[in-house]
Amino acid sequence: MATRQLLAELTQAYTQRTGQGVAIESVGGVDAAKRVQAGEAFDMVFLASDAIDKLIAAGHIDAQSKVDLALSGVAVAVRAGTTAPDISSEEAVRQAVLAAPSVSYSTGPSGVALAKLFERWGIADTIRERMVQAPPGVPVGSLVAQGQVALGFQQLSELIHLQGIDVVGPLPPAIQITTTFSAGLCSSSSQLPAGRALLAFMASNDAAEAKRRQGMEPA
Repeated sequence: MATRQLLAELTQAYTQRTGQGVAIESVGGVDAAKRVQAGEAFDMVFLASDAIDKLIAAGHIDAQSKVDLALSGVAVAVRAGTTAPDISSEEAVRQAVLAAPSVSYSTGPSGVALAKLFERWGIADTIRERMVQAPPGVPVGSLVAQGQVALGFQQLSELIHLQGIDVVGPLPPAIQITTTFSAGLCSSSSQLPAGRALLAFMASNDAAEAKRRQGMEPA
């Protein structure tokens, strides 16, 4: 879901440029990988780099077609109008998490990394009852906006377009969690030349500004 807005912008630009129609279906990364593994027919897949590698190993994606597209970092959000915590340093973030009545994170790679960070800080057991993992495909920011959780961690690209939240800012560099999003062509695709052309455009300099507009950086 972190790439949903970016892919919509890039495919629209590509269609305007070439006349080639592109249909993108955005679902949670866990569900997307399962559907490809189950043999559902797609021409290409966009997922975190390590998830693409697993699909390559299983023979679902052509290894030669993999391309890294964007780098996505994690940001912190609170409900609109509430007091924003200090997140200027690793210790400040740790204290903000300890002080929050509830904390939410995603099922994706950033959520896994956050859970490991809380373990490293030695606070995982202390905050366990206050942790709320957003269901696959449900933005953490929506739970924050609804007041279900006080502090939300998710990739910036998934927070910047949501109403009802204030994005406090990105995690500080010392603990920033960066996900590389990649794409690959399905081995069973009948649209390989068209797929290669689309991925070449998405990886080109012409797509760089769109990535930055959507809260990411070119890979």
